[in-house]
Amino acid sequence: MKNFDCVVVGGGMVGAASALTLANLGLNVAIVEVKPCDVFQPKSPFDLRVSAISAATQQLLEQLDVWNSLAEKRLCPYSRLGVWESELSYTEFNSQTIKQPILGHIVENRLIQLSLWEAIQNRHNITTFCPNTLLSFEQYDDEVIIELEGHTLSSKLLIAADGANSKVRTLANIGVTGWNYAQSAMLINVETELLQQNITWQQFYETGPVAMLPLSGKSELGGYASLVWYHQKNEIKRLSSLDNHQLELEVMKHFPERLGKIKVIDKGAFSLTRKHANTYQKNRVILLGDAAHTINPMAGQGVNIGFKDIKALQHVIAEAIGNGEAWFDVDVLSRYEQKRRTDNLLMMTAMDALYVSFSHPSIIAKAARNLGLFIANKPGAIKNKALAYACGL
Repeated sequence: MKNFDCVVVGGGMVGAASALTLANLGLNVAIVEVKPCDVFQPKSPFDLRVSAISAATQQLLEQLDVWNSLAEKRLCPYSRLGVWESELSYTEFNSQTIKQPILGHIVENRLIQLSLWEAIQNRHNITTFCPNTLLSFEQYDDEVIIELEGHTLSSKLLIAADGANSKVRTLANIGVTGWNYAQSAMLINVETELLQQNITWQQFYETGPVAMLPLSGKSELGGYASLVWYHQKNEIKRLSSLDNHQLELEVMKHFPERLGKIKVIDKGAFSLTRKHANTYQKNRVILLGDAAHTINPMAGQGVNIGFKDIKALQHVIAEAIGNGEAWFDVDVLSRYEQKRRTDNLLMMTAMDALYVSFSHPSIIAKAARNLGLFIANKPGAIKNKALAYACGL
C-alpha cells in the first residue's frame, strides 16, 4: 500500500491544478487520470473546448508556474465584451474602465491541462497514476483506502475532480439536484476574414444566444474564432448533421453581420445540464469543479468557478497548517464548503435567471431586458463592479 496526504481523482484542468496547489503546501499528493495528455505542436488544430480565463484564474496559474508555458503555446487575450439583443441595446464592457490591460484570455482547455501536467512531472511530491482508473474506496476514521487498477492507496483526503458524472461522488453516496436545459449548444471553430480580434461578443435570441470567442493566429482567410450556437435540441441535431459548407451558410444566415465571412474547420455539440451536489464534503471526501457543480455555460464562467474552489481549499488547508491544526480534520475541511457553496449557488441562479429572461417570448419581457442592457451600458460604479467580479478581481 502506498501512503499519501491527498489523492486527486481526475486529471483535467481543475484536478491537475488542485494537485499542484496542494503540493505547493508541502503535501504528498497522488493524481489519478484515465487518459494521458496529447502532445502539443504549433500546427495542431484548435481544440473545440475553450474557456474564457479570468484575471483571477490567470493569477492562480501564475502562482503554479504554468502561465508562461501556456502563453508559449497558444492563447488569445481580449479586452472588450459586447452583449446585445437588438442593436439599440448594445452594451460593451471594456478593461480600461476597471483599469486593467485585458479582461481575460480565450484558451483551449487541453492546453491548460497539458501545461499543468508538464509542471506536475517536475514535482517530487506528486505521484501520477496515468492511465489508471478508480475502482472503489472506503472511508475510515483516520484514512481513505482507495483501490485503483493494480494499486492500493491510503490517503488522509480524497478529492473528486472527475467531472459532472463523478464516480467518486457516486461511490460516496452524495446526491445531486439539477435538470437538463431545453437547449443544446454547438461549438464551431472557424477561419474568419477578420484578423485576431480583441473582443468577445454574444447576441441573444429567443431560441438562445450566439457567441464569438477570438482565437490566436493567422489563417489563410484571415484569423480564427470559436463560435458558440445555443438552440433547441432538435435544431442543434440538424445543424450537426450538415457538412461544413452547409453549416457555413447557416452561420452566415443566423449570426450577426459583424462576424464577417467564415470557413468552418471543426464542429461538435453537447447538451446543457445543471447539477449541484447536496454537499461538497463527506467526511474525508471533497468535491471540486464540475464534480460539485455544473453551470449553464452562457457566461463562460464554469472553469473559473472550479479554480475558485481550488483557491478556497488552498486557503482553508494553509490556514489550518499555519494555526497548527490537523488540516485533514473533517471540521477543518468543512470550512471549504462554507466558503464556496453560497457563491456557487448565486452564480448558478444568476445564469438561470439570464437564461429564462432572454428566452421569454413576450413583448414586455423583450422591452424590459433591452432597457436593462441599455441602462447597463451607461458608465458607472455598478457596471464596473459587475465587470470586476466577472474578472475575479
